[in-house]
Amino acid sequence: MTQARNFWSRRKAAVQAEAEAEAIATEEQAIAAQRAELDEKSDAEILAEFDLPDPEKLQAGDDVSGFMAKAVPDRLRRRALRRLWRLNPVLANVDGLVDYGEDYTDAACVIENIPTAYQVGKGMLAHIEALAAEAEEIEPEPLTEEPEPEAVDEPMTEPVIMAEVEDPEEVDLPPTPRRMKFEFEG
Repeated sequence: MTQARNFWSRRKAAVQAEAEAEAIATEEQAIAAQRAELDEKSDAEILAEFDLPDPEKLQAGDDVSGFMAKAVPDRLRRRALRRLWRLNPVLANVDGLVDYGEDYTDAACVIENIPTAYQVGKGMLAHIEALAAEAEEIEPEPLTEEPEPEAVDEPMTEPVIMAEVEDPEEVDLPPTPRRMKFEFEG
């Protein structure tokens, strides 16, 4: 008996979900058709149609909620929000404490085809190997025997006596920590 209830409640939920999906699809089609019509019109015509003020002439305290309607094109909504952000001193004047407020990309400093020793997947290894090969090729020249210069009488310096440190008898070291070992039978 409970299986029958589960079947019918699932069926009812599925029918309801289908009806909601159809309603959403028809609403999206209507919005898409309205946006296609609005794309053909100029901004002034759209503002007159929705009875909205010019976004560039908004003043502090003006209501911008009319621009947030789904039917209003994104370009007008963005213009109104930009104007709002410029008018509001809290939003317009960043205090400089924003961590990610600056552009840290190096797009302006990029040099096309910059020579580098880095190779993808290999790193700098090839460059280091090339330097090592060059160092091996350049061998130091053998020293030729040159006549020794005449000995100059220098005052004798006293040899430095180094004190020997006796090995300390056994130093008490703390025991090394033990590690637990687990064995699994499988």
